[in-house]
Amino acid sequence: MDFEPYRGELVTYCYRMLGSVHDAEDLVQETMLRAWKAREQYDQTRASVRTWLYRIATNVCLTAIEGRARRPLPSGLGPASEDVRTPLTPDFDIPWLQPFPDARYDTGIRADMRLALVAAMQVLPPRQRAVLVLREVLDFSAAEVAAQLSTTVPAVNSALQRAHAGVASMNDARDVAEPDDPEIRAVIERYMRAFEAADVANLVRLLTDDAVLEMPPVPLWYLGRRDYGLFLDRVFEMRGPGWRTRALTANGQPAFAAYAPDAGDWVRPHSLQVFTVIDGLVARNVVFADPHVFEAFGLPERISLDAARRTSQLHVVAPPQSA
Repeated sequence: MDFEPYRGELVTYCYRMLGSVHDAEDLVQETMLRAWKAREQYDQTRASVRTWLYRIATNVCLTAIEGRARRPLPSGLGPASEDVRTPLTPDFDIPWLQPFPDARYDTGIRADMRLALVAAMQVLPPRQRAVLVLREVLDFSAAEVAAQLSTTVPAVNSALQRAHAGVASMNDARDVAEPDDPEIRAVIERYMRAFEAADVANLVRLLTDDAVLEMPPVPLWYLGRRDYGLFLDRVFEMRGPGWRTRALTANGQPAFAAYAPDAGDWVRPHSLQVFTVIDGLVARNVVFADPHVFEAFGLPERISLDAARRTSQLHVVAPPQSA
């Protein structure tokens, strides 16, 4: 019995449940182990292998969630900061929501993976969270979900209604285009060029009036074009020119890795920035500055700049052995 073809979709399911790529991978490994040990008890007349695996994964997730704090973004913890000079002190005691590396599991671009939606789902009670994903995202029937959760169809339908109400009250419902949309690509390319040039004036022109900038693991966030721009002024003032970027997608959203200037001909990881673009402007930028995020996306620890750096092209090379 081969469970491996289901690994990618199970990881995305567990990620939606827990908001952590690392936890999701661990829980899928636990799911596979349990399934292998119980393979002799599997009855194909009662459920498909996929449905059976999701039942195991759901139980594993619900057990893992017990007693854990939800994974938020900074904007979910309190009001926006009004002081762009506040010390940037990381808080690693908070279990921050993590971005999902789309290319790692080749799950395709999915609107239901958006950071704002996953963050909203973390506030739901665990069983409501499971019902919402199993019914609305994975298209299991109410009867299948009831069997997976050892409950009744009316209970599943009731939980789904409550989950819808909870998510609707927290999630930004504005239309968000896909990252491969030509207009979205153009916006992000302009943003990347301006970012590499430390051109705050042009960066600000690409923002909505109510643009949000947040930067876990620092528990601060800023609201509005003015404060967003003032904060970027501070960043470039501290780190200087010579930034480089590398385009990505995360959670089905446009993203890039930002590399800050270092001594000599090297740039080092600074952040992974995930964008929400609405009506041709950046409405939100979640700037992940945790080194573990770079690891999850398989990004290099440093990048060497050769003569082509004047054209803003990155050349990824292995660092010297003495590094």
